[in-house]
Amino acid sequence: MPLTPAIEEPQIHESAQGPRVTPAASRTAQTPRPVPGPRPAAVPRPGRPGPVRPAPPAQRAAQATTGPVPAAPAPTAPSVSAAVPQIQLIPASAEGALDAAEEAVDLLLDTGRAPGDILVLTTGDPHPWAAHELSFGEAAYWAQHDAGDDVFYADAAQVQRAADRPVVVFAANGGAVDTLAGSLPVALTRAGALLIVCGDPQQINSVLGAGV
Repeated sequence: MPLTPAIEEPQIHESAQGPRVTPAASRTAQTPRPVPGPRPAAVPRPGRPGPVRPAPPAQRAAQATTGPVPAAPAPTAPSVSAAVPQIQLIPASAEGALDAAEEAVDLLLDTGRAPGDILVLTTGDPHPWAAHELSFGEAAYWAQHDAGDDVFYADAAQVQRAADRPVVVFAANGGAVDTLAGSLPVALTRAGALLIVCGDPQQINSVLGAGV
C-alpha cells in the first residue's frame, strides 16, 4: 500500500511486529550539518556519548507452592536479527534528506540508543564525516566500522560491506536511481530493529513495495 505522510511528528521506536512504515513530518533543510568539532589528525567520531539502555532484568515468577518445584528457566531475549524490523519513513527532498537523517540520529541518541547501534547510509553526496575519514584511507575508515562503538556513515552502494546494526538510517539524498533500488532492500536486511528512510515517499514506496 502507498505510504501517506502524516502531519504529526512520530516518535522513533522499535517494534518486532512486522515491517510497516510510519510517516513523519517533511524536512526541508537544504544544507548538510558541519562535521563535529575539530581534532588534530581527523574529525571526531560522529556519535556522541549517551546513556546506554541497560538490559532488562530477568523476569522472576513468584509461585505459592506447598513444596519445592523445579526452577523455571530464565527467559531468553529474542535475537535482534530474528526480529522483523519496523520501517519508518521521513518525507524529505533529496536536498533535505541528509539533514532529516541527522535529526533522526540525534533523536535516537537522545532517547537512549547507543551510538554503535546506528548505521547511516547515503545514496548521493557522502556525509561530511565519511568524506573526511576516507581521506585517511579506506583501511582506517572501515576499521572504525568494525569497532562498532560509534555511529557510522557509509555510501549506500557499499551496504553489502556493512555489518548488521539494530538501527539503519537511510538518506535518499540523490545519486543514481539504481543505487536506491539496489541498496534500500539490502539496508532493510541490515536493520535489526528499525529502518528509517528519509526521502521521497513515492520513490521509496516503489522500491520497498517490490523489495519487501
